[in-house]
Amino acid sequence: MVKTTSTDELKTLLDNKKQVYLIDTLNPKSYEARHIPTAKSLPYAPNFVELFEKNIGANKDDRIVMYCMSDGCQLSDLAAQALEQAGYNNVYHYEDGLAGWQDAGYEFET
Repeated sequence: MVKTTSTDELKTLLDNKKQVYLIDTLNPKSYEARHIPTAKSLPYAPNFVELFEKNIGANKDDRIVMYCMSDGCQLSDLAAQALEQAGYNNVYHYEDGLAGWQDAGYEFET
């Protein structure tokens, strides 16, 4: 089962500049409109693991956090599960996504 992370935990990681691969699994237009600072865009697709390994290049032990729009969006959970099944062992799902980040009053990048 994929681990989860909270808005406060993610904010602390980013503020402390901890090594984390933050992945926005939404479509590129959503990413361009707004995303959590330092996030990389990698939309979920059936070949997500292949795309992740080609474009992100994280090691199997690196901390990886996936997010999408909100707790009602399943893209980030599917992406996290795919990575976990591929042997990545430090994968987290940020369930609250963009909605949770906004509700906490945190800034976005565009």
